[in-house]
Amino acid sequence: MLIPHREPDLEETMLPPDYQRILAAVRQTAGPVMARHVGEMPGVDVSVRAKLEPLRGRLVRLVDRGWLRKLPDGRFTTRL
Repeated sequence: MLIPHREPDLEETMLPPDYQRILAAVRQTAGPVMARHVGEMPGVDVSVRAKLEPLRGRLVRLVDRGWLRKLPDGRFTTRL
């Protein structure tokens, strides 16, 4: 599995570099963040929807594996 499920003894260095950058971008913000804002940090052209949707998919994948949390309003934040 490319993106492992988060476990207590598993460090984020086990994630692919793109996913590590996404986690770092979410952590740099003061609170929950939209996918568009995460894309602006690593340099993704967020004005083009076709470039933003793959980023949103990666964020959701990190949520599914327990690395991030998605709020009901669609913003993403780190797990507690």
